[in-house]
Amino acid sequence: MTSIQLNNVSLVYRLFEKLTLSAPGRRRSALGGNIAKSGTKQVVQALDDVSFELKAGDRLGLVGPNGAGKTTLLKVLYGIYQPSGGTISIAGKVDALFNINIGFRPEATGRRNIVLRGLISGWTAAEIEEKMEEIIDFSELGDFIDLPFKAYSQGMAARLAFAAATTLEPEILLMDE
Repeated sequence: MTSIQLNNVSLVYRLFEKLTLSAPGRRRSALGGNIAKSGTKQVVQALDDVSFELKAGDRLGLVGPNGAGKTTLLKVLYGIYQPSGGTISIAGKVDALFNINIGFRPEATGRRNIVLRGLISGWTAAEIEEKMEEIIDFSELGDFIDLPFKAYSQGMAARLAFAAATTLEPEILLMDE
């Protein structure tokens, strides 16, 4: 059964450049997260003790100010970032729409990128081939599908990313603005 379960998930990462808050009266909380020192290093506590459970059919919307950790949480769920603490259990095929360039190669054609995106998402070559024309039709790219991805406008790239992510019908779809 499709599900996501997070138990006490935290993510701490190191800052490689020292942040300064030079504006008078500016509070650190306005940046989101918690900037702290760990020995001689500055770190950000991007996620702190996040727990929830979602089952098939559930939907979750994340609302908060810039820097609150919304995108970071989605990237942890997709496996881009490994949490510093806690546990994550995900059952089901996951795909994501964070950045239209993720999973796409600029030099490859739209058609080839559909194949690559599908393979990265765990689909078989046969499943991808079966859905290829449906993805191309839904994207409305027509003959542009055989041009390199780097030649696409932002709108064309977004339509291809959305068509590939939704036509391959992931059990869990993570989306960011």
